[in-house]
Amino acid sequence: MKLFKWTGPLEDAGNLPEEARASLMNNDEEVLVLQEAETTTLDHAVEYDILDQSGDLPSGRFAVLNNIPVTEEGRETFEQRFNNRARLIEAEPGFVAIRVLRPVHSGTYVILTMWEDEESFKNWQESQAYGKAHAKRGTKEGVDQRPNIFSGPSFVTTYKK
Repeated sequence: MKLFKWTGPLEDAGNLPEEARASLMNNDEEVLVLQEAETTTLDHAVEYDILDQSGDLPSGRFAVLNNIPVTEEGRETFEQRFNNRARLIEAEPGFVAIRVLRPVHSGTYVILTMWEDEESFKNWQESQAYGKAHAKRGTKEGVDQRPNIFSGPSFVTTYKK
């Protein structure tokens, strides 16, 4: 299964297929369509392989996309880190879904989490589960400290229904 991500200005959303327009999310800068399928009808969509998944994306109302540029030589180490994740997020109040996405034509992975609302996401960031999931960050055991894994800084984008 693949996930296709389309982003663009609101005025371009009118040209999308009707089923895609039904799932639009937006922020102050653009709109987002996520489509899980083997192929897509969305022009200029970014294609990802789904490495790990839990939950039902369409049920969420607040999407958080952690965009992480990874070097070619860092891919295996990065993917291994997510294959061994603790899976604590799934038990958090307001959690709806997660997708760990490998880029097909670029170097930027996406960790997509879907929430009932923005408050649920912020509460998770303050939780023990978040602390445990990120406990190694900044330490010598953390993947962020290994050389040649990341090709640039990560960045987060959020969208609401």
